[in-house]
Amino acid sequence: MLFVVLKKDKPDHQKVRADVRPEHLEFLNANKDKIAFGGPILTEDGSGMVGSILTVEAESAAEAKAFLENDPFAKAGLFESVEVVPWKWVFKNPAA
Repeated sequence: MLFVVLKKDKPDHQKVRADVRPEHLEFLNANKDKIAFGGPILTEDGSGMVGSILTVEAESAAEAKAFLENDPFAKAGLFESVEVVPWKWVFKNPAA
């Protein structure tokens, strides 16, 4: 099952994001079999990153959350909030 994950950064944590980003990208690459797609949420003018959206493959929301706790961004305390919701990919699904 797919889960969409919406993660919003804590205010004034741009340095944390920048410092930990290389480790975060390594984590994503090492676990790419569990991630359908993802990327950063940008500021309105597109000049900065203020969160992340990932679509994660997992058996349950609890499994998806446990997986996400290992993300270096999460371990660094970057996120103000994390929302995990089940999702069905219908439109433009490359596997369909």
